[in-house]
Amino acid sequence: MTLQRTVQIACLTLFLGLLTSAAFRFVGWLPHDLFLRLDPAAALLTGISARIWLGSFAAALAVLAVTIFLGRFFCGYLCPLGTFIEGVDACICRPVAVQSPIPANWPRWKYGVLVFVVVAALMGLSLAFLFAPIPAMSRFFALVVLPLLQPALDLLLQLAAPLADKFDLTGLLYLQLPLPRFDNQWLMLILMLLILAGGRWHSRLWCRCLCPAGALMALCARRPLIRRRVTEACVECKLCALHCPAGAIGADPRSTSHAECIVCQTCRRVCPTQAVGFSTGHAGETAGHPGFARYRRMLLLSGACGLGTAALTLSGARHLMGDTGTRRITPPELIRPPGARPEDSFLRRCYRCGACLQACPTNTLQPFGLATGLPGWLTPAITPQLGPCDPTCMICGQICPTQAIRELSPGERIWAKVGTAQVLRHKCLAWEFDRKCLVCDEVCPYDAIELKRVPERKAAVPFVDEKRCSGCGFCEHHCPVEAVPAIVVEPMEALRLESGSLRTKARAIGLDLQIRRSRPRPAASDQGPYDAQNDALPPGFSE
Repeated sequence: MTLQRTVQIACLTLFLGLLTSAAFRFVGWLPHDLFLRLDPAAALLTGISARIWLGSFAAALAVLAVTIFLGRFFCGYLCPLGTFIEGVDACICRPVAVQSPIPANWPRWKYGVLVFVVVAALMGLSLAFLFAPIPAMSRFFALVVLPLLQPALDLLLQLAAPLADKFDLTGLLYLQLPLPRFDNQWLMLILMLLILAGGRWHSRLWCRCLCPAGALMALCARRPLIRRRVTEACVECKLCALHCPAGAIGADPRSTSHAECIVCQTCRRVCPTQAVGFSTGHAGETAGHPGFARYRRMLLLSGACGLGTAALTLSGARHLMGDTGTRRITPPELIRPPGARPEDSFLRRCYRCGACLQACPTNTLQPFGLATGLPGWLTPAITPQLGPCDPTCMICGQICPTQAIRELSPGERIWAKVGTAQVLRHKCLAWEFDRKCLVCDEVCPYDAIELKRVPERKAAVPFVDEKRCSGCGFCEHHCPVEAVPAIVVEPMEALRLESGSLRTKARAIGLDLQIRRSRPRPAASDQGPYDAQNDALPPGFSE
C-alpha cells in the first residue's frame, strides 16, 4: 500500500462518509460539502454564470494556488472521482504497461471542453453539473448508490433481529433506516457510465482528455516547484513511460509534461535503477509542450459551440419559465423548494449535486426531468405525492453549497410560499360523488382549506383560501383519491426572492401564512358509530 493509495482511499472514504452523514442528517465538525468546495471547475463555472462570489469558492482557488507549487496533486490524491475511475479501470482496463499509447492530441480536448463550458457560463448557462467532477460524483453516489445500499442495511438489521432480541438490544430491534426513492436514476447512471467507459481502452481517459477541472489545474501546473527529475542513472528502459497512468512521460524518459503529471510517483516506484525522484529544482525539463497555437482552431470551435449551445438554450421557449413578463411559462409540476431564488438565478447557481434531495426528510425533493429543457435538468423540485414539504424544515437551504436555495430562519421559513393548491372538482369525493371527506382540511398545517355547504351537495365541499395556502402539499399527499389526487399543488403565486425578507413581501401582497393550531375534536361520547353505507364520518372527524 503506497502513500498515494492510502491518501486516495482515505479521501474517498471521507467523501462517502460526508455524503452519508448528510443523508442521515448527522452534524459533524467537517462541512458535508467539503469536496464540492474544492472543485475549481464547479466554482469557476458557477461564479461566472451567476455573476457571484461565494466564500466557499476560496477553497477551490486555494487548490489552484497549491497546484502551482505541487503540480496536479488534487487529481492524483484527493479527487474522489479520480480514485473511483482508477478503481473501475483496474477491473475493466488492460494493464497500463500493455496499453497502446493514447493519441498525442487527445489530452488537448480537455482544454476545448473548458473553453466550451466557460463561454456557455459567460452567456449565463451553467453546465457545471455535466462536466465538473465532484458534483457528478456526489450526485451519483447520493442518488443512485446510497439508495441501493440502504435496503441492504435494512436486510442486515432484520437478520440481526434474533441476536438483538437475545441480548436485549431493543434499540436495534426498533431501528429503521429511511429508504428514499429518486426519479431519473437511469439518466444519472448513464452519465456516470459514459465517464467510466473510456477506461476500457485507456486509464483515466476522462481525467486526461475531458475533465475541465483537470484542464484548469494543468494550466496552473506547467512548471511546478516540486517536479519529476531524472538522474544520470537512467538506462532508458522506458518502464516509467509504460506505467505512467497519466501519459505524462514522452518518448524521452528524462522529459516530463508537468501539466499532465498527477504526481502519483508510479515512475519512481517502477524505475529499476532508482533514477527518478521528485524534488524542487529544474531537473527534468518539461516535455515539448506546443502551447495552444497549434490548437487554436479547436479552441475557437469549442468557444463557438459553447456560444451556440447557450444561445439556442436560452432563446428557446422553455427558457421563458424564468421570464418575469406575461409570457412566462412554467410546467405545473415544477415546484421549487422553499427559499429557492428566482428561476434564472436558481438555475445559474445550482450544482445538481443532489445534497438537498438526499437530505430531505420527507423525500419530496426529486431531480426534475427535461420538461424545462437542459437548464432545469436534474434540479430539485417538490413532489407532493411522494411526501409533503414540512413547514418547519429548513434543511435544504442549510445544506445547499451555492445558496441556490436560501438559508431561512424559522420565522422566514413559514412565509416561503412554494405554490398554491387547487381542488379538481371532477375527482373530488365531495364535489363529484357527494361523499363526506375532509382529509385535506384535517391535514393542512396552515388551515387554508374550508369545508362549506353548497345547495347542490349534501356533503360539505372543500375550498382553498389562496392567501393562507403555502403549497406545502400535505393535502395532495394525503388525498385518498388514487392516480392524480383530487387536490393538487401548482407553482402559482410562489414567493421567490433574490434577497430581502419573505415575511415582509408576503404581508405586502396580502398573504396570511401562519401555522394553525389543531381544532378541538368532538368528545368521544358525541361520536356515533361509523356507517360506511351512509357515508358517515369516521370517528375523530368533524365538519
